[in-house]
Amino acid sequence: MTSETPQPAPTARPRRGRQAEAARNDEAILEAARAVLLRDPAASMATVAQAAGVGVGGLYRRYAGRDELLQRICGDGLRHFVALAETALADEGDAWGAFETFVRGVVEADVHALTARLAGTFTSTDELRRLATRSGGLVDEIVHRAQEAGDLRPDVSSADLPMLFEQLTAVRVDDHGRTSALRRRYLALHLDALRPGGTPLPDVPPPTSAELRERWDRSH
Repeated sequence: MTSETPQPAPTARPRRGRQAEAARNDEAILEAARAVLLRDPAASMATVAQAAGVGVGGLYRRYAGRDELLQRICGDGLRHFVALAETALADEGDAWGAFETFVRGVVEADVHALTARLAGTFTSTDELRRLATRSGGLVDEIVHRAQEAGDLRPDVSSADLPMLFEQLTAVRVDDHGRTSALRRRYLALHLDALRPGGTPLPDVPPPTSAELRERWDRSH
């Protein structure tokens, strides 16, 4: 009597073509939404759908409403911000180099501009609040390390960085390449000013956590 080796049950092959197409469509929607909402934070879902080249129904099949779409966009931005900060802290070499790389990365990726523009226009979530808390803690570490090394002026606070990012990301013209070039120009000025030995800052405290949080609380 012989026994046969049991054969595994056939499994359904993944629909890679459809999955890839869905991923492309979703990225097209998110890219269009970022561009539209940077111009007009109050833009409608219909405007986003038109810019993405999809029907409004298709947009609502992916995102139940405006809040969900904006939560996704801001969540993506915060996650990228956190990744840039973690990369900077993983660099155990030059503290100033890590600080500069982080600041440049945030400005060049434009992750702060949209988050600041959309603040207070949608309902936040527990996840977004956790990401924001995590990002704040990482920035504290980056600033502390650069100051401990004597590379960053001691009268600068980590609470100053969000305002610095807002100043730089406010630089925007119609041409994307020109926008990037201008931001690099003014970032160089900011970085020089952040080095020790400059003119002391006015006797004005940095923004408080409550002041930085004000924009997010407007819609609640």
